[in-house]
Amino acid sequence: MRRAVATETSQYKEVRGLVRGLAVLRALNGLAGGIGSVLDVARATGIHRTTAKRLLETLKAEGLVDHRDGGGTYALTFEVRRLAEGYVGSGWIDSVAAPAMRAHLRSLSWPSDLATPDGVDMVVRESTHRQSMLSQHRATIGVRIPMLVSSLGRAWLAHCADEAREATLAMLRARDDADGALARDTRRVDRLLAETRRRGYALNAGEWLSESDVTAIACPILDGAHAIAAVNLVFVRDVVALREIRARHVPLLRALARQISDGIAAAPAER
Repeated sequence: MRRAVATETSQYKEVRGLVRGLAVLRALNGLAGGIGSVLDVARATGIHRTTAKRLLETLKAEGLVDHRDGGGTYALTFEVRRLAEGYVGSGWIDSVAAPAMRAHLRSLSWPSDLATPDGVDMVVRESTHRQSMLSQHRATIGVRIPMLVSSLGRAWLAHCADEAREATLAMLRARDDADGALARDTRRVDRLLAETRRRGYALNAGEWLSESDVTAIACPILDGAHAIAAVNLVFVRDVVALREIRARHVPLLRALARQISDGIAAAPAER
């Protein structure tokens, strides 16, 4: 019997065990402190608890997770971080933005995200959610955030280069959904962006329906005259009044955004 020979055009099937193992790691990463029980992981992944237990024990044997609470829970280990040591991100995010965000966390208290544009969304590239005691989310890196209903998107759109703004809005207008309908309301979009520029910061007070319990403000990160990113501050709605946000938190966020922008200008080779 002849053995099948793989060719360049043959399709590889995914390794299901690897896919599930990565899902378990992502689930633990999303839990508070990177710690959870077998049931927590099973619920987060949709994997049967017996399989989740077997995967966790396999990851433990590889040194990627370890037992806590006498074996009742599992936690990510330093080996997970070691796997990421080969990753090279945008230089200014790693060398300028991340240290500044961590340094400002004590005064800001509430968590912040830094995001850059990617198509019709903003993508979170750095965050202090895991370090902030006031965060409602633990894993936001890589999350895609809608452009027109978020403070991050509004801050970037209001201050980016004209050609980048028009290209983004053109893509949004072509969509057959609520985002597309909003983008096609050009007068409303123009008013929204003009108000953001006049105010000096962007505001989202529940307009993002999937995060309707959130109020967020954002400031642009500038490279020269134009925004290349935005940084926000996220609050639980009705916990902090808008007047307090304007009086106390806006100046602090502006200071953070200015520090990052100045750091980019001072280290052009890092971009």
